Amino acid sequence: MSIRLVSWNVNGLRAVSAKPEWRWFAENTCDVIGLQETKAMPEQLKPEVANPEGWEAHWASSVVKKGYSGVAVFSRIKPLAVRCELPQPEWQGEGRILHLEFEKFHCFTCMGCRSFLTPYVDENGKPIPGRFKRVPYKMGFFDAFTAYAEECRKSKPIVVCGDFNIAHKAIDLARPKQNEKNTGFLPEERAFLDRFTALGYVDTFRHVHGDVEGRYSWWSYKMRAREKNVGWRIDYFFVSEELKPYIRDAWIEDDVYGSDHCPVGLELDI
Repeated sequence: MSIRLVSWNVNGLRAVSAKPEWRWFAENTCDVIGLQETKAMPEQLKPEVANPEGWEAHWASSVVKKGYSGVAVFSRIKPLAVRCELPQPEWQGEGRILHLEFEKFHCFTCMGCRSFLTPYVDENGKPIPGRFKRVPYKMGFFDAFTAYAEECRKSKPIVVCGDFNIAHKAIDLARPKQNEKNTGFLPEERAFLDRFTALGYVDTFRHVHGDVEGRYSWWSYKMRAREKNVGWRIDYFFVSEELKPYIRDAWIEDDVYGSDHCPVGLELDI
């Protein structure tokens, strides 16, 4: 049985669903769609967006700050169970994770915080103190998620997709040297993905495509970055290694516009 999944940080679902690019959803043939940075409660959206026909919709929206973060999952396959948030209260309230349990695997859609202030330099171009103030929260969230995923993994394999807001290797961004001290490519952020993959979580895009260069999923809106392909690969599909033999394809839909991110996808034969 082939299962196709896709993930997209839409950077505001109310905004992107009003654009012509949202036809991407209507034309999508995947079985599961995970969205990040929805920035909305379902009741703030048109009914055909919040609960599209033919899909089962699940939401985790931020309750600590309106119009912030948020994830959603649309599935043509009925899950056995759905859970929002991690078990610990300190990682709850920002709408950063949804857990759908299917017959043969646990599926997570998650979103790591950006962990910087905007702007993060002053008018003289000097770094603002505390600009990385959310890095500890980001690392704590991912460590808590990893522990939770490992518990779930005892019952069945794991699929996790989303915007991790971390480029793992130098090959995963266009300008690694210039970004070594910038969030998203900090040593402690990259070290988390080292630990995560060492536990047996497979970066499916690299598994399928190897060390192909110039493939990114996020581009700044500034300086015509997308046109120049000055990007970062920070959106992923990971699977626990038990599913590695069942990876059929993984891809980046960099021809899809409407957000500063593009969709990424995975196909499993399971």
